[in-house]
Amino acid sequence: MGANSSSISELPENEYLKKLSGAEPISENDPFWNQLLSFSFSTPTNSADLKLLEEATISVCKSLVEKNPRTGNLGSLIRVFLSRTKELKISAECQNHLFIWQAHNALFIICCLLKVFISRMSEEELQVHFTYEEKAGTGAGSYGAECEDLIEELLCCLIQLIVEIPLLDITYSISLEAVTTLIVFLSCQLFHKEILRESIIHRYLMHGRCLQYTSRLVKTLLYNFIRQERSPPPGTHVFQQQTDGGGLLYGIASGVATGLWTVFTLGGVGSKASPQLEQCSPLANQSLLLLLVLANLTDAPDTPNPYRQAIMSFKNTQDNTAFSSSNPHTFQINFNSLYTALCEQQKSDQATLLLYMLLHQNSNVRTYVLARTDIENLVLPILEILYHVEERNSHHVYMALIILLILTEDDGFNRSIHEVILKNITWYAERVLTEISLGSLLILVVIRTIQYNMTRTRDKYLHTNCLAALANMSAQFRSLHQYAAQRIISLFSLLSKKHNKVLEQATQSLRGSLGSSDSPCPDYAQDLNVIEEVIRMMLEIINSCLTSSLHHNPNLVYALLYKRDLFEQFRTHPSFQDIMQNIDLVISFFSSRLEQAGAELSVERVLEIIKQGAVALPKDRLRKFPELKFKYVEEEQPEEFFIPYVWSLVYNSAVALYWNPQDIQLFTMDSG
Repeated sequence: MGANSSSISELPENEYLKKLSGAEPISENDPFWNQLLSFSFSTPTNSADLKLLEEATISVCKSLVEKNPRTGNLGSLIRVFLSRTKELKISAECQNHLFIWQAHNALFIICCLLKVFISRMSEEELQVHFTYEEKAGTGAGSYGAECEDLIEELLCCLIQLIVEIPLLDITYSISLEAVTTLIVFLSCQLFHKEILRESIIHRYLMHGRCLQYTSRLVKTLLYNFIRQERSPPPGTHVFQQQTDGGGLLYGIASGVATGLWTVFTLGGVGSKASPQLEQCSPLANQSLLLLLVLANLTDAPDTPNPYRQAIMSFKNTQDNTAFSSSNPHTFQINFNSLYTALCEQQKSDQATLLLYMLLHQNSNVRTYVLARTDIENLVLPILEILYHVEERNSHHVYMALIILLILTEDDGFNRSIHEVILKNITWYAERVLTEISLGSLLILVVIRTIQYNMTRTRDKYLHTNCLAALANMSAQFRSLHQYAAQRIISLFSLLSKKHNKVLEQATQSLRGSLGSSDSPCPDYAQDLNVIEEVIRMMLEIINSCLTSSLHHNPNLVYALLYKRDLFEQFRTHPSFQDIMQNIDLVISFFSSRLEQAGAELSVERVLEIIKQGAVALPKDRLRKFPELKFKYVEEEQPEEFFIPYVWSLVYNSAVALYWNPQDIQLFTMDSG
C-alpha cells in the first residue's frame, strides 16, 4: 500500500488479499500478516463506496470460502488478531499507535469477510470455517470440535475490547470496529423471514464465557450513547509516511513501504459523507444499535435474555439500596447523564426506542424520570415527533405515543404538566402559541395526531393509544388553554360529522340492498361501531374533566357552550345517554345563567359568569363514573414487532455497514 494509489474496485486484484484467499496455508507467525495489516484506511461511509467495498469483499470471499477448508487462513487471521489484542490495553496506556492500528486493521478485514460469510451461509457452515485444525507435520487441515472454539474466543475478545480498552483518540476506531463486528455477528437474523429463536451466536452470548461480561457490556454501550464522543479528526490515528522514506511501519519489514492497498480517505478528509454522520458520534450510534439488538434477542429455552435483564434492573449511581441476589446482571449508571442524553437525542428512532424500553421495563428509570422537575425537556421532543407525523415512519410515531401513554399512567405527571408554562413554541405552525402549559400543548398535539390519523392512515391502534393518553390525563386537566379547549370540541365535531356520514351511507346501502341482491354491501355497521366507540371515549374524556375539575377549566365550559348544538343528537342515543347526563346538565346550568345575564355579552364577561357558576354548581348533581385509567400492555410475542424494527434501524442507520437490499428477508424494504 504505502504511497501506491488504488481504489476499492481494485481490491480483488490486491496481491495480499489474493494470498489470504489463495490455496497456500499461511501460518500465524508469517511476516505476511505485518504486510497485510499495514494500510491506512478511513472507513467509507457513503452508500456508493460501501457498496463498492461489499462487492470487492464478495470477490475475495468467494475464493476464501472455497480454499479456507484446506488452508485455514481465516482462522489464522483471527488468531493473529486475538494475539494482538492481548496487549491492547497496555498499548493504549503507552500511546502505542502502531500496535492499535494493526489490530484495528485485522478486525476491519475480519468484519468485512464475516459480513459476507454470514449473508451467504448458515451458522452451521460458518462454524465449520471457524473450527479448522492443522494436522501436525502434514500441512493439511481438518475440522472438528476438539480444537479451540474460535467463535467464542473472538466474541469474548470483542466484548473485552469494548468494556476494557479506554476510549481515546487512538482507540476510537478499534472500539467502533468491535461494536460493528458484534452487530455483524448477529446479522444472520436479517436473512431469515421468521424470528430466530435458536441461534449458535445467541447461545455463545447468553452462556459460557461471554455471560460474565453482560452487565459491563450493557453499561459500556449505554455510556457510549450518553457521552456522544465524536470521532477523532482524520489523521489522529493514521500513519503518515516518514519524511526519511522509512515507510509506514517505522522499521518493520522494508517491503511494507512499497505497500498494501492504498491510503483511503473515503469518509475522511475527501469524502462526501452525510452531514448528519459528521455531526453525530458514530460510536454512540453504533453502540445504541448493538444495545437494542442484544436487548431484543429472544429468550433461550432455559434462560431469559441476560442483556434485557440488565436493562430492566440497572440503578442510579446515587441509589444505595442493595442489589438483588436474584439478578446477577444489575449495575449502576448516572441517571442524570442518561436523562440528558435521552432528552437531546430523540430525533432518532433508536433513541426513542431506548427511552420506551427503559420506561416500560426499568422501574428505577421510570420513577426517576417521573420525579424530574424539568420533564418538559423530555416531553417536548416526543411531542415534536408526533407533530411531524407526516415525516416520521409509523414505528417512530407509535413509540413516541406509547411513551406518552406510559407517562400519563402517573397522576403526578398529569398534574405537573399543567404547571409548566412554555413560551413561543416555534415548531407549532397552526397557531402562534406565545404562552401555553405543557399539558395544553400535549393535548393539542395528541388531538392533531388523531385528526391526521382519521383523514390519512385510519389506524385503529394509533387512535386507541391517543385516546387512552387523553383519558388518563382528563381528570387532572387544569387551566386548559382556550385553543386546547376549542380543539377538544372541534375533534368531537369532526367525529359527529363522520358519524352522521357513515349513518347516512349505511341507511342508503340498506335501502339499495333491499332492491338488489347482486353485490354485497360494505360493512357500514362495523364502521359505525368503531366511530361510536371513539365518540363514547371523547364524551367520557369531557365528562371526566367536568366532574373532576370543572372549576379549573372555564375555557372548556366556554367551548362546550359555544358548540352546544353538537351534543343535541347524542342526548337520546342509547349508546351515549348515560354519559350525556352530566354534559347535558352542565350545558343547561350555564346556559340559563348566561340567559339571566342578558344578551350581547363579551368573551370576558361570559368567562366571568362561568367561573362564578362553577363555584355555585352543586357537585352532588354530577353523576360519578369510574375513573378513566388505561395502562400500556405489550402485545403477545412483542418480538414479532420489535426485532424487524430494530434490524430495519440497523440497516438504515448503522455507520459504515452496507447489506445488499435484495438479500434482506426479515422485512420488506419499504418498512426498513
